[in-house]
Amino acid sequence: MTAPPLAVTGSTGALGGLVAHGLARRGVPQRLLVRTPSKAPALDGAVVMPCSYGDRASALAALEGVTTLLMVSASESPDRLAEHRAFVDAAVEAGVAQVVYTSFAGAAPDCTFTLGRDHWATEEHLRASGMQHTFLRDNFYLDFLPRMVGEDGVIRGPAGDGRVSAVARADVAAVATEVLIEPTAHAGATYTLTGPEAFTLAEAAAVIAEETGRAVAFHDETLEEAYESRRPWGAPDWQNDAWVSTYTAIKAGEVAAVTDDVRRVTGREPMALRQLLALD
Repeated sequence: MTAPPLAVTGSTGALGGLVAHGLARRGVPQRLLVRTPSKAPALDGAVVMPCSYGDRASALAALEGVTTLLMVSASESPDRLAEHRAFVDAAVEAGVAQVVYTSFAGAAPDCTFTLGRDHWATEEHLRASGMQHTFLRDNFYLDFLPRMVGEDGVIRGPAGDGRVSAVARADVAAVATEVLIEPTAHAGATYTLTGPEAFTLAEAAAVIAEETGRAVAFHDETLEEAYESRRPWGAPDWQNDAWVSTYTAIKAGEVAAVTDDVRRVTGREPMALRQLLALD
């Protein structure tokens, strides 16, 4: 059996899994590129192939015959950018025509959110690759906000009164699905994917409290408090920087812009925080 020319990475994760299931529901054949094939979802029309971003041989084998590739950003690690570049290079060598990459809404070489800089560098590598590309610049995920609440019911971080136009992961997946179904119509496009509104973390805490019936509040930490409160977790410095800069990016206003890109691509409005919480 010939593997389909549409390849999806990350199907064992949250976002890639939603996209893979969405394509299957639409009857679109796909190949699922995964590090552990036994963990891949069993979907009609899907062919599972082993692949790792940093393993050139497996990447080349998995990408042979691919025309369109969904490249979900790799798990956070010190080596993520090197893995991204290696995978892009393998895609070029394999003859991939177009890459749809999940980037970050504030991606820039000097953006406050430290991991956003890796996204910018990956975008630059894709721009220089000669392949067609589509960038899905996702804001922070709405789905993550309830997980910011500590056991004591407090969201802690140095976000001040900054606003964030967080987007539901399902809305990002819906956009990705539409782009993959008709990739040439979106070649060269950059979509900044946001929710319908920008809110402060204090406002988010109030909504979470109302919807869950739990006492939830926001505490605006200083930078020193933010690093000190995360120190017991024993994470490496780069990860602590990423965690803290999630909040400082909000404070800096770098993730506050609201766009209509979700609606323009999917034809429906993106979910608000209250709607997302109501689904649980």
